[in-house]
Amino acid sequence: MKIAVVGIGVAGAYLMDRLSQDHDNSVMGFERMHESQHDAVCAWATSKNVMSDLAKNCGLNFEEYIMHSGKHMKVDLKDIRTADKGENYIDIELNGMVIYDKLKLIRDMIKGTTIEFGRVPRKDSLEADFDIIIDSTGFHRNYLPKPKEEFWIPCIQYKVKYELNKTPFDDLYLRAFPSMAGYFWYFPLGNGYAHIGAGDFERKQNNKFVEDFLKRYKCQIIKKVGRPVRISPPKNCEPFTDRNKVVGVGESIGTVYPLLGEGIIPSTWCANMLVQNLHDRENYRREVLKKFEIYSTVFNFIRSKIYHKFNFLKDSYKLLKIYNHMKKEEDRYGMKVRMTDMIKISKI
Repeated sequence: MKIAVVGIGVAGAYLMDRLSQDHDNSVMGFERMHESQHDAVCAWATSKNVMSDLAKNCGLNFEEYIMHSGKHMKVDLKDIRTADKGENYIDIELNGMVIYDKLKLIRDMIKGTTIEFGRVPRKDSLEADFDIIIDSTGFHRNYLPKPKEEFWIPCIQYKVKYELNKTPFDDLYLRAFPSMAGYFWYFPLGNGYAHIGAGDFERKQNNKFVEDFLKRYKCQIIKKVGRPVRISPPKNCEPFTDRNKVVGVGESIGTVYPLLGEGIIPSTWCANMLVQNLHDRENYRREVLKKFEIYSTVFNFIRSKIYHKFNFLKDSYKLLKIYNHMKKEEDRYGMKVRMTDMIKISKI
């Protein structure tokens, strides 16, 4: 059984490790970026409560990749000038949310596997050479038909370096944009380094707010990356397969949590489901739709906010459903979830 894994991000790297364990030298990876440029728009925040076990599946100790352990996250509902004054923001207690070295973990997962960097092969050439083609190309979804309903948010991110003791914040900071169309993030990486970036569906706030932040807090810019992030849920991203040879995984089939724009854990979960159902595509489809069913509710909530169609009385059941989900899975999200915070966010 010859398997091609195209796209070596979170899901692709996990698959390369797990499938190579079972299929020896018959698994080959492809990545469009050159190895030296391999990167992604991702703040590298996740919950160690979940990632520890997923990394263990690959024989790795997740603790070795942690760069910052979060204690509190400020969600600013106005702007950066009020963030230090205790006004117009909510303070979320964190319990397991960390910033980790995502690229190092990916590199260690793919160590010893066969990967060709710098190109994405044509579909017909892959079909001629491989029995299974796994599309883990994220937003690009190179080998799957166009989803029935596409919804994405453009994002930009900088890796920056501040002088020690001159960092803007000691912990995680978010700034919510109007109508929940996106948010700005500041996530510390340790030793004065940080990721700052933003995503905004309306394309009005992200570049301007990032530029204002860079001017306000002087720093050295190390790197800049940008790309869209798909927040359409799996239900809206079918089909997951094409012509019996191609099967999608991760962001390619919508495993990004729409409220946070976070896909690290759900995409790795999705990859794990594919490992367990590699020869049963229909069961894989059922498991994905069931596991991420709540994403449809969250997506509909976000979309109604963006298009100014959210009515608090009429749509409060959506908010309650999202709250119950996140409250039940606080370990998965690495934070304390409070209804008062959810209500404040819903009023943005």
